[in-house]
Amino acid sequence: MPHRVPKEELNDRLIRLRAALSQQDPGWQMAILHDKISMYYFTGTMQVGAFVVTPDSAVLWVRRDLGRAQEESLHPDIRPMKSFRTLGEAYPVPQAVYLDKKTATLEWLDMVRKYLPFETLQPLGGILNSLRARKSAYELDLMREAGAIHTTVMHQVAPTLLREGISEAELGGLLYTELLKRGSMGISRFNQPLGEDIAGLVAFSENALRTTAFDGPGGTAGTCTAVQGIGSPTRRLRPGDLVFIDMPAGREGYHTDKSVVFHFGPLAANPEGARIRAAYDLCTQLERRIASKLVPGAVPETLYHEIIEEIDPQFAGGFMHGGKFLGHSIGLMMDEPPVLAHGFREPLQAGMTFAVEPKIALPGLGIAGTENTYLICSDGPALPLSGGSLPLTEIY
Repeated sequence: MPHRVPKEELNDRLIRLRAALSQQDPGWQMAILHDKISMYYFTGTMQVGAFVVTPDSAVLWVRRDLGRAQEESLHPDIRPMKSFRTLGEAYPVPQAVYLDKKTATLEWLDMVRKYLPFETLQPLGGILNSLRARKSAYELDLMREAGAIHTTVMHQVAPTLLREGISEAELGGLLYTELLKRGSMGISRFNQPLGEDIAGLVAFSENALRTTAFDGPGGTAGTCTAVQGIGSPTRRLRPGDLVFIDMPAGREGYHTDKSVVFHFGPLAANPEGARIRAAYDLCTQLERRIASKLVPGAVPETLYHEIIEEIDPQFAGGFMHGGKFLGHSIGLMMDEPPVLAHGFREPLQAGMTFAVEPKIALPGLGIAGTENTYLICSDGPALPLSGGSLPLTEIY
């Protein structure tokens, strides 16, 4: 039998969705969720169809595959649909429908309105983000499992795979295999169109400074111009390289995020060794400082500006490689809101999870920095779910 999201978990999520809609709009009539992340969150399966929620019903309508949906989901009301005509036949036309504007394409909207011609579209994205931001005990258990896999592969296995002449792409493939062997789910999902990745990225020295279309401090040359990820099949490891690895792990849909940096060869032999160590040590200190401030009631914007003021001026220009954030919420997607950045003023709550990733771009050298996933606790500093950061490791 496949892993199934517990029925109590699904019930609680539906109750909280209805409560949030009623608080925002006491007269709400209907919400339609169709993207696979929302469908999985509320029903425990990913199918082509629609999850239609009203104040007194919640039906998972499935075009493909009904049998798999029934096998995977513990939601009590799963029905077949031939097309969106089925929705038009099943429901009176509401005046307004709540939809996630980020995932509802114009083509999809036209197909729905053809048979369910509602007048007003109301945004649902903010409510969905808020519901997913605080993790349940069930979700946290899965993230702890992912974090344990992450820790083993990045701290213990990765150093054993580094050898002179190995390419970025080959190292990425080996690490991906090691994650899969230990039960990682093998994919990472992002909060943007076409937002899926497979193996994260590996970059040696200067290639980590190659920015990508993704808004993150680390970079890569990619496997080719069309793929800005994994790593280059031609850039091979040389003594003196900084090895930057930023790869996800996950269990049953839930991610942890982690980056590690190694120096290949003795740091003392590198003319820039002292600068590299200073930058890396600053990032580990900043990670601990940020984690200590991740407490209920803290305001992300305030935290961000406090940390920025602590940056050593010699590294300020390269901090976060131009990015304007310190970390991001994480769960069913790698980059969920809220973000530890300017403009995010809602206080943090216990049960939220954040990837904290202070990094420094060193021109001509690469990326020095750290990243780990943390859980905000009801009392005390945030706890690492992905093992924390190690001192800068020299691989001989």
